[in-house]
Amino acid sequence: MENIIKTDLSALNDKQREAVVSEDKRILVLAGAGSGKTKTLLQKIIYLIEEKGVNASSILAITFAKDATNEMIDRLIISADTSGNYKKQLLDETLSNVKKDKERHIQQKNYALTNNLTIKTFHSFCFSILRDDGAKVFDNKFKIIKNTKKNEDDELSKYTARETAFGVMHKLLIELCEDAGYLLQLKRYILDYIIDKIHIQNTDQRLPPKDGKYFTTLDGTKVRSKSEQYIADWFYRHNIRYEYEPRVNVKDFPFRPDFYIPDADLYIEHVSDKSYTIRDKEEQFKKGNLLLIKTSDSITKDSTLFNQTLDEIVKNRLSSYYHKTVTLDFKEEFNGYHENVKEFIRQIIRVSDMIKVENTDAGFILEKGRNDPHERVRNFYELAVPVIKKYIDYCTNKSYLDYNDLLSKSIPLFKNHADIANKYREKYKYILVDEFQDVNTLQVELIKVLLTEDTQLFCVGDDWQSIYGFMGSNISYIIDFEKHFANSKIITLSLNYRSTQNIVGASNEVISYNKFKIDKDVQASKISEHKIVVYSGNNREENIQFCIDNIKELANEGVSNDEILFLYRRKKMYTSYLTRFKDEGLSVQSKTIHGAKGLEAKIVFIIGLTEGYGGFPDIWMEDRIFQIIKKADHDLLLEEERRLFYVAITRAKDKLFLITERGNESSFLKEITEAFTVRTSNPMKSVVDRIITCSSCLSTLEKLWVFCPYCGQKVSEQTGRQENK
Repeated sequence: MENIIKTDLSALNDKQREAVVSEDKRILVLAGAGSGKTKTLLQKIIYLIEEKGVNASSILAITFAKDATNEMIDRLIISADTSGNYKKQLLDETLSNVKKDKERHIQQKNYALTNNLTIKTFHSFCFSILRDDGAKVFDNKFKIIKNTKKNEDDELSKYTARETAFGVMHKLLIELCEDAGYLLQLKRYILDYIIDKIHIQNTDQRLPPKDGKYFTTLDGTKVRSKSEQYIADWFYRHNIRYEYEPRVNVKDFPFRPDFYIPDADLYIEHVSDKSYTIRDKEEQFKKGNLLLIKTSDSITKDSTLFNQTLDEIVKNRLSSYYHKTVTLDFKEEFNGYHENVKEFIRQIIRVSDMIKVENTDAGFILEKGRNDPHERVRNFYELAVPVIKKYIDYCTNKSYLDYNDLLSKSIPLFKNHADIANKYREKYKYILVDEFQDVNTLQVELIKVLLTEDTQLFCVGDDWQSIYGFMGSNISYIIDFEKHFANSKIITLSLNYRSTQNIVGASNEVISYNKFKIDKDVQASKISEHKIVVYSGNNREENIQFCIDNIKELANEGVSNDEILFLYRRKKMYTSYLTRFKDEGLSVQSKTIHGAKGLEAKIVFIIGLTEGYGGFPDIWMEDRIFQIIKKADHDLLLEEERRLFYVAITRAKDKLFLITERGNESSFLKEITEAFTVRTSNPMKSVVDRIITCSSCLSTLEKLWVFCPYCGQKVSEQTGRQENK
């Protein structure tokens, strides 16, 4: 006989119970860190089935990651499995993940609840919709095309195309480069903005070249000005050999004119407002009977005038054997620059993804980019638009959809085909969404088209833990939940079962500095005498040694390695730590803070808590290329960084160590009061020399003198005075 999952609400606190039994049609459960949000969501499912008699097939639970889906299924199976065997299998470290996945699938089929319940990621859910009912909007035998070969969702891996989005775009870019004009325009963009970075010259990010040659020509020559670059590129496009700044010594002194065209025996001196007078040079040319032509910046402002001028200056002096065109080859032109081409392709993929995630009109965005007031941005979109259009056509022809397409195709399917929409609306009477703080515009739109007045929407999330803005999530959907979903009810889970009162208190203080949030009074259920340790080393080596000493001390106290977690803002912060740990034979869990979301550990070390670039906060303002699609706001980015710090702090259950550097402490640390912390560091040596003076005659004394040789006064520690030398 099948096991039945029993509904037990006695383990829930008042707010959790209120959320579980609520019959309101639009519910947001604001679940603070460690407040048992997954438990509450699962209990809601069990309550609906066991107490309300809801058919499991009427419930749709949506998660963001396959791991979260598996965790929900595992916990439901464990609740139903009275033998306890399934839990033992999950904890068995000798079993591979493949075997555990297979056992999960078997056990899921054993129980009507888990077998009939729909628990899927957004992508997996939309995949099944389009496979079953999507033929009206796309080929329903489509394959998934990914940005890389990495499997984001194992459930869909068997439907993955052999090609990747990157590979297809690279192929299409090469095809476009069969047009010589496009190829040279692309090469010009990559040389200027990806290699030379002329848009950020004279900044800390790019030191000026010692010879003053900022600009790279199409043939790789370094020149001093943009106008000289134009001239050199014209020579290259017309297959005209030239020498840049050749050394000439006619009679009186050596000098270097800008260009020499050997086949025309012609020198060109380009004059700009920054040029020095060339009167003396002109005299030398006359004495040597050499042909000199002067050009000016004005001709580079008008492309027609520019081409006409150079035609008149150069072409008439070339031999009849001159060929004005040259066959260009992508591989040859970008020899040595292929990694830079890849960076350009990644930018295009990012633009394409952002347009889809924001659910905005691609034509409008691309035209907006083409008309931007800045040349660099216009040039990017002029090059990117043809690639994106060819990519869309290619994927349609090959029946490919990427992960964002799964949502963007499902939404119009529901909006434009009432029969399909009604099928799913009638099927799913209860829609539960986990981690609602991470939703983006596409995902919210999908939820809305599934809802009817009778559907119960049950969302769980924490605005304080919204940390995926850079991936398109929009915190306003959870903060302004009532605006997006009318007549909604907000229930706050404010009791933290994970962390001690000092950790919870510190995290509350940090997040209080954010303005764009929902206020919550989060309290800790655990009391501990341990305060948060803030350590300020004089350098990284001191910080590493401090961590090593504490890890060894914790080991002596019986703390195992898997109970200690190291967190960092960026991976490179941990490299030197890892090297030293290996030397010491320490083996210390480690994650980026983004990767640690949802995890917890008894002991947590957060490293790299320094101020400024590469530290924490590390505010990364989006390139204007991407701001064409979505504007970036410095204050909102700072608040997301603070939420990231909040997430890091709240991973700790019992002890928390915050590692910084003396004199460069993260501003976030200053937001935690001494009530929750103990601060420690190695003392610095005094920069003031200690001088002992006689208390009677004030003469300077040596350290070992017992009596003053000048007045006979006995010397003691008390008689000496310390003064600045």
